[in-house]
Amino acid sequence: MIQVRVLVGTRKGAFIFTSDAKRERWEISGPHFAGWEVYHLKGSPVDPNRIYASQSTGWFGQLIQRSDDGGKTWTPVGNDFKYAGVPGTHQWYDGTQHPWEFKRVWHLEPSLTDPDTVYAGVEDAALFKSTDGGQTWRELAGLREVKGNLWQPGGGGLCLHTILLDPRDPQRIYVAISAAGAFRTDDGGQTWRPINQGLKSPYELPDPAAEVGHCVHGMAMHPSRPGVLFMQKHWDVMRSDDAGEMWREVSGNLPSDFGFPIAVHAHEPETIYVVPIKSDSEHFPPEGKLRVYRSRTGGDGWEALTNGLPQRDCYVNVLRDAMAVDTLDPCGIYFGTTGGQVYCSPDGGDQWTTIARDLPPVYSVEVQTLA
Repeated sequence: MIQVRVLVGTRKGAFIFTSDAKRERWEISGPHFAGWEVYHLKGSPVDPNRIYASQSTGWFGQLIQRSDDGGKTWTPVGNDFKYAGVPGTHQWYDGTQHPWEFKRVWHLEPSLTDPDTVYAGVEDAALFKSTDGGQTWRELAGLREVKGNLWQPGGGGLCLHTILLDPRDPQRIYVAISAAGAFRTDDGGQTWRPINQGLKSPYELPDPAAEVGHCVHGMAMHPSRPGVLFMQKHWDVMRSDDAGEMWREVSGNLPSDFGFPIAVHAHEPETIYVVPIKSDSEHFPPEGKLRVYRSRTGGDGWEALTNGLPQRDCYVNVLRDAMAVDTLDPCGIYFGTTGGQVYCSPDGGDQWTTIARDLPPVYSVEVQTLA
């Protein structure tokens, strides 16, 4: 029997929802790690019962938890995240230099081929890799060598929040950092280069040709076309058709091109989803109407998806890791809000239902399709 498992990280613990292929009735498990911030959970594509979780608090620091039974039980694994060599400094909000300081893990990305290999994107921004199921971690230090002294925190901190693994080329990895930009490696993480040409950040960067310093909020790609990338920037929705060599804006008729998450339909590589937010100072939907926008043309032309979503007096936000898709047909779309709601559309966004209403603020949503 096919099942869907939705992994939700919140400000006060993790929750796991399960349903059958109809996605109408949901069972809930949790809170796991009650009272702790859980920035991200994600399962291994190779072994779906292997799930990694990032658990942290300002009091006790960072913990990586691992489950080998689909989230029923958890074991703390390695939490030693040390920058390689002499860390040096990066730019601070006021333009001065500030020492690199590890704070938390924002995103965990399990390998596409090995359940014991997992990547971690951290704050202050760096990429770490484990090949022993999270027991030990090694920084892929070549990334910070790409003008890391010019990287500067965004409003949420200096965080590496997006990791995309190319399913056709195991040596190619994309990452995105707020506020440094997007980067690509073609040799498994030894060397990196910025892929920010075409991005415009007039409010943050006086130099329009700056290679780094862009505030990227999220990136997405379809596994059948790993060279086509979609990006939600601080402002602007962007697209690249050449693995990030050049970007062009596809915001089109969106009511606002500010937002955080971006996702691609599981079976339609040209169908993408965003959640417009009013502005970088007013983090809520335009006009207080919660609307997911869908483009079936890879951008430029967008339609509002509202059926089942609140269309008045709604002032929640949807964070960068809080949207995901399943691989069923029809494709299911999921997102969570800072108001504690988790929404599901089992038909690609046409109709929405609420699978949770009163959770703590949602940080992340991931989905597993289980055969």
